[in-house]
Amino acid sequence: MSKILYEKKTLTKVDYTDKSLTDTDYYACKFISCNFSRSDFSNTDFIDCKFEDCNFSIVKLNGTGLKKVDFKGCKLLGINFTGCKDFLFSFSFENCILDYSVFQKRKIHKTIFKDCSIKEADFSEADLAGSEFRNCDLMRTVFHQSIIEKVDFLNAFNYSIDPERNRIANAKFSLSGVTGLLDKYKIIIEV
Repeated sequence: MSKILYEKKTLTKVDYTDKSLTDTDYYACKFISCNFSRSDFSNTDFIDCKFEDCNFSIVKLNGTGLKKVDFKGCKLLGINFTGCKDFLFSFSFENCILDYSVFQKRKIHKTIFKDCSIKEADFSEADLAGSEFRNCDLMRTVFHQSIIEKVDFLNAFNYSIDPERNRIANAKFSLSGVTGLLDKYKIIIEV
């Protein structure tokens, strides 16, 4: 079975809820205000695509390729990115909700997360080297045995990161955010 190819298309306000969009390639496409809730993207590739104000809650990404994909204003609740293809895996997020999402063991160097809610997400064993969390809420997000070297947390908040269980060399933290590195000690820091 050959894959279906969509190239340089703009799709606006399309409802794909509970639909199967498998075995399809999207190249340089733009999706605006589309609903992909509970959709299945298995074996689908998105290359140089942009998603604006779309809902991706609980989509299936088994064997999905995300190659230079930009998400802006999207809702991506409970997304498990672990099943995505490794080849050219790259994306960015701006003003998105990524709560409860899973990035375990993913290599996502130099990824930009800007103005995002990333609460209770899981970055265990992920390689985030050189990434940026600009003005992101990381409440109860897990970093365990993660590579966060050269990661910019200067404007991130509500994070709790154990420096003894993660590789953090040259990561950037604000003075007020340093308390997130000391949580495990249960100490009181007064300013």
